[in-house]
Amino acid sequence: MSKKPKIIVLDDDPTGSQTVHSCLLLMRWDVETLRTGLQDDSPIFFVLTNTRSLPPESAASVTKEVCHNLKLALKEEEVNDFLIVSRSDSTLRGHYPIETDVIAAELGPFDAHFIVPAFFVGEASRSQSVSDRRREGGRITRDSIHYLIIDGVPTPVHETEFARDSVFGYHYSYLPKYVEEKTQGRIQADAVERFLLSDIRAGSLERLMKLSGNQCAVVDGETQADLNRFAEDVLSAASQGKRFLFRSAASILTALAALPEQAIAPENMGSYVRSGKPGAVIVGSHVKKTTQQLEKLLEAEGTLGIEVNVQRLLDEPNQSATLLTEMIESTHAAHNAGKTPVVYTSRQELSFKDVKTRLDFGEKVSGLLMDIVRGLPSDIGFLISKGGITSNDVLSNGLALTKARLLGQILAGCSMVITPSDHPQFPNLPVVLFPGNVGDADALATVYRRLTKNAG
Repeated sequence: MSKKPKIIVLDDDPTGSQTVHSCLLLMRWDVETLRTGLQDDSPIFFVLTNTRSLPPESAASVTKEVCHNLKLALKEEEVNDFLIVSRSDSTLRGHYPIETDVIAAELGPFDAHFIVPAFFVGEASRSQSVSDRRREGGRITRDSIHYLIIDGVPTPVHETEFARDSVFGYHYSYLPKYVEEKTQGRIQADAVERFLLSDIRAGSLERLMKLSGNQCAVVDGETQADLNRFAEDVLSAASQGKRFLFRSAASILTALAALPEQAIAPENMGSYVRSGKPGAVIVGSHVKKTTQQLEKLLEAEGTLGIEVNVQRLLDEPNQSATLLTEMIESTHAAHNAGKTPVVYTSRQELSFKDVKTRLDFGEKVSGLLMDIVRGLPSDIGFLISKGGITSNDVLSNGLALTKARLLGQILAGCSMVITPSDHPQFPNLPVVLFPGNVGDADALATVYRRLTKNAG
């Protein structure tokens, strides 16, 4: 087989790198920055577009801009062999088919686009401990039906809270029907190609070679081995000239990149903490799982909860500066007392008249959280960012990073990066990117304990 294609991931929040390591995360997408990704030795890099936090028109515009610049960067670097992945949520939330349509228009033609939402958090890395692997339920796809494992029970994802998302809601776990619903009938369910477990395990190369015309296909997966097998056939087909686009969760990336184990085991990543100092935690996600994890974290020794009452931003829109001052004073007081401030948004779900109003308010809340990040004590030992959109904003806005190298996973599905040594405020700060919908109730507290076990 010829040289492997470069895997280019357009990530709609910064958590898609949660199954890989040692690669670049790009927070900007000008041509020069994209060229650094193409030049890097790693077989994979990520462009953090954060489009899941944007309205549809803006998501399309950002994706088009990335693709336009990427086309120029690919030409300048003379890269002809590449795979494009539109990485999104493993519970089917996000701007599909908007993003894949734009990518196809800008970087196509493609022979097929594959929908691969399976996500095996506990199998993501061989370097994870046995307890990590047992801790996390995953998302599997069987007979083209996507399931979320809840307490060990496969639950059709349309029966979960994620399907009731006020922005990205849907009615079907059967992926061909999901496609039909999201494309508003442009792609009919019976026109979707289905790669079932039996197909994948028997080998799919011959079938892959016959795909054309940006055929929509949905892909099963119950274990990482399933996607590894499928990826082998995809890469073989690509080496023979087939061009493919993916809309996926993170586990297919593990298969396509085929990286070795990360350098430092997850349970030992506390060694990156600066001077053994207390850290800080920023919690923006408000899904049920996050709330459960937050409650457990606040029971841990050395933490101090600081609630951001977002209702005040609605009731007193001109008082955001006052609220910010209160939050910064509270975080500094906690730090000076030797504690880790846990800054979290109030847990109630607010109601809005329409999607745009909700998204606009979300941007306002995020803006406040990022002001809090910039106001944190400069000598904190670590930072944990809870929530996908929150994590993206922490990297690109709160810390104003252009790019960062991913170190690996501190817990199944939770990535760690470190800020550059020349960062003006937080040099060499380890930052954990913790998705909103990953981990059991103890997971956030587990990450905190790993970062503080050597403190003292």
